[in-house]
Amino acid sequence: MKVAIVHDWITVYSGAERVLEQMMSCIPEADLYCLAEFLPENSRGFLKGRVVRTSFIQGLPFAKSQYRNYLPLMPLAVEQFDVSGYDLVISSSHAVAKGVITGPDQLHLCMCYSPIRYAWDLQHQYLEEAGLRKGVKAWVVRWILHKMRIWDVRTSNGVDKFIAISHFIKRRIWKIYRREAEVIYPPVDIDAFELHESKEDFYLTASRMVPYKKIDLIVEAFSGMPEKKLVVIGDGPDFEKIKLKAKSNVTLLGYQSHAVLKDHMQRAKAFVFAAEEDFGIAPLEAQACGTPVIAYGKGGALETIRGMDSEKPTGVFFDKQDVGSLIQAIKTFENGADRFDPAACRENAQRFSVQSFREQFTTLVENFAKDNRKSRMEDK
Repeated sequence: MKVAIVHDWITVYSGAERVLEQMMSCIPEADLYCLAEFLPENSRGFLKGRVVRTSFIQGLPFAKSQYRNYLPLMPLAVEQFDVSGYDLVISSSHAVAKGVITGPDQLHLCMCYSPIRYAWDLQHQYLEEAGLRKGVKAWVVRWILHKMRIWDVRTSNGVDKFIAISHFIKRRIWKIYRREAEVIYPPVDIDAFELHESKEDFYLTASRMVPYKKIDLIVEAFSGMPEKKLVVIGDGPDFEKIKLKAKSNVTLLGYQSHAVLKDHMQRAKAFVFAAEEDFGIAPLEAQACGTPVIAYGKGGALETIRGMDSEKPTGVFFDKQDVGSLIQAIKTFENGADRFDPAACRENAQRFSVQSFREQFTTLVENFAKDNRKSRMEDK
C-alpha cells in the first residue's frame, strides 16, 4: 500500500515525535506531512533525511516562534493536504492532524495522543494559566475554541479506526467522539536507562517548568521538609517563580544533558511526579533505572506505575495535587521502602519498550488493512 503519515507540527523531539519516529521505522516508505516543521538542526536525526511536506502555516509571518497563534487557521491548513493518492493515511494527532480529508476508498487510521486538550476538558485550566479568564481577548479565544470543538467532532467521523496512547485517552476519545479506540502505549527507550540498584538519600523530579507539571507543588512540599533533599532538573517559563520557593534542601539544576538526567535517575531514592499526564514517559524512564515513583494518582500514571496494593509495587500515589497529600505519600513511601525492588521497577518499565510498540503497531496496521480489504471484497 501507498502510505502517508500526517503529523500536527514538528518543532521539538518530544513524546509525540518519539511515537512518530517509531511509526516511520515500521513503515519506512511512508510520506510525511505536517503543518509546520521548525526543528533545530541537532534534533533532525530521527527524520533520517526524510522530506517533510508542510502547509501554508510554514510560510506565515513569525511562524517559527508563534506557530501556535495560528491555531484558528490550522483546520483549514490540514484540509489542504492532497492525500488522495494514498491507500492508507495515518494521522498522528494531538490537535488537528486527524482532520485530513480522505475518500471512501482510502483507510484513515488515527494515532490519537488526545483530543484537543485545550478545547475540551482542560479548556478552563489553559485559559486561567494563559491569563484569559476575562476581557475581550478571552471571549475571542473562547469563541475560537467553541468552533474548534464543532470541527473536531465533525472530523472524527472521517477516521476509520482510533488508536489511543492509554486507557485514560481511550476514555476521553469515547467521551468526546463516542468512538472506540485500541490502546497501544507509546514507546519508551528503556535501553537508554540502565538498571542501578544502589540508591542515595535524595529525591528527584525532572520536567519542563510549565504550570500543569506542578513542579512548584513539589518544591513547596520539600521546602516544608528541610530534612529531605530534592534535586530538580528542567527549565521553562516558571523557573524563576519556582526558584523563589526553594529552600536550601532543594537544588535546581536547570536544563541538563541526558547523561546527567540518567545519572540522577539511577541514584535517586524516588522520582516525584505531580502532573496529570495522558501517558507520562519520565516515570517509566525512572523505573527503567530501578527507581520507584511517587506520583499523582490520575491519568496515565495509573497505568504505568504499580501502587502499594500490588505484590511488587513500583510507586506510591497521592490523591490530590496539594502539598499535604504529597507529603503524606512521601511518608508512605519511606515507611514501606523495603517493599520496593529496583529489578521489579525495571521489569514493569520493560512492558513499554520500543520493541513492544513496534510489534503492536505493525500487527494492528496489517490486520486493519487486511480486514478492510476483505470487507470490500465481500461488498463487491
